[in-house]
Amino acid sequence: MNNKFKLSGPGVLVAAAFIGPGTVTVCTITGATYGFTLLWAMVLSIIATIVLQEMAARIGLVSGKGLAGVIRDSLSNKITQTFAVILMLSAIAIGNAAYEAGNISGGVLGIEALGFSSSLSLGTLDINSWSLVLGILASIILFIGNYKVLERILVTLVIIMSIAFVTTAFVTKPDILAVLKGSFIPSFPDGSLLTIVALVGTTVVPYNLFLHASLVSEKWRNESDLPAARRDTFVAVILGGLVSMAIIICAAAIQGSEIKNAADLAQSLEPLFGDYARYFIGLGLGAAGLTSAITAPLAAAYVVQGCLGWKRDLKSAKFRAVWLTILMLGIVFSSIGYSPVEIIQFAQVANGVLLPIIAGYLIWIVNKRDVLGNYVNSSLQNGISIVIWLIVFVLGARTILKVFGLL
Repeated sequence: MNNKFKLSGPGVLVAAAFIGPGTVTVCTITGATYGFTLLWAMVLSIIATIVLQEMAARIGLVSGKGLAGVIRDSLSNKITQTFAVILMLSAIAIGNAAYEAGNISGGVLGIEALGFSSSLSLGTLDINSWSLVLGILASIILFIGNYKVLERILVTLVIIMSIAFVTTAFVTKPDILAVLKGSFIPSFPDGSLLTIVALVGTTVVPYNLFLHASLVSEKWRNESDLPAARRDTFVAVILGGLVSMAIIICAAAIQGSEIKNAADLAQSLEPLFGDYARYFIGLGLGAAGLTSAITAPLAAAYVVQGCLGWKRDLKSAKFRAVWLTILMLGIVFSSIGYSPVEIIQFAQVANGVLLPIIAGYLIWIVNKRDVLGNYVNSSLQNGISIVIWLIVFVLGARTILKVFGLL
């Protein structure tokens, strides 16, 4: 493969993180409800994600620090610094613990779609065995604590996920002209506004900004590597966006059906396109669940490390304790089928507040010459960034209003 388009580096971990069970579910419902007409919202999401992730990667590479550490060190006022630290810890550390159960449960749905079911009975308690298997697998990968090993495993999983969903999309033989029209001509079908917002919201993810800056500072140490970091970001985010679009195209094949998640999609496609459609969807969903089950605890550990000023070390006891705690909570909640709704709602509110604030910090920091020197934003980059900030502000406001039942 040409090195310019080689799939490697922190970008692919970011793509692995945002194509989780939540993204798969939103894209599935979008395609089944609106066909190809909202593909343009995913194109918009890809552009917004590239702009924000490039800024996060630039900060990580030039400063040599994670985003949480740079934000903390850039705030000289103790009150605003404490507020930022509490907000980041609340939204990312606690929030990712809540989401981890969903990541593992999504992976289990994929495995069960392949025809494998397993449960254990402990007294009156039924435990899903696959939740334990996925959790243990994720913990082994994280415990190795080697960036290159982690990168290779996630690249493999993303390739499996991409082949699974893109192949299924081709199998459904979509109308190419309708796909192109839906991708580049915005339309707003009745009642689609919340779905559009959800598509953008599931792709532009606050914790990915922290994850990306930390991973870039782990992989590259020289400013001359900036072109490679940018190329890595563009290739990986575009690939991730194409996978999301492939899921929408798959679900559009059964538009009008009662579909609530990707497991329903797998069952619905089987009578139309054969057993292999179910297997491909199951494989893709399983890989999506596992990648997010790995990256969510990792991102939380990086945020805690940056907020508390710990020394950077993937193998340190403190770093491992954070991701292990989050992983264990995810395993427990998903194993017993418990849905921590109130914790997830808290996380949604915190993330809704965090998203525009972090995007605002990003724009502020990428204009600070004492942090980035000659690598500060150009006027064009600032103009695009402000438009995207307005979008994420609306997203954050919408999330909060929805959680409180006001939308």
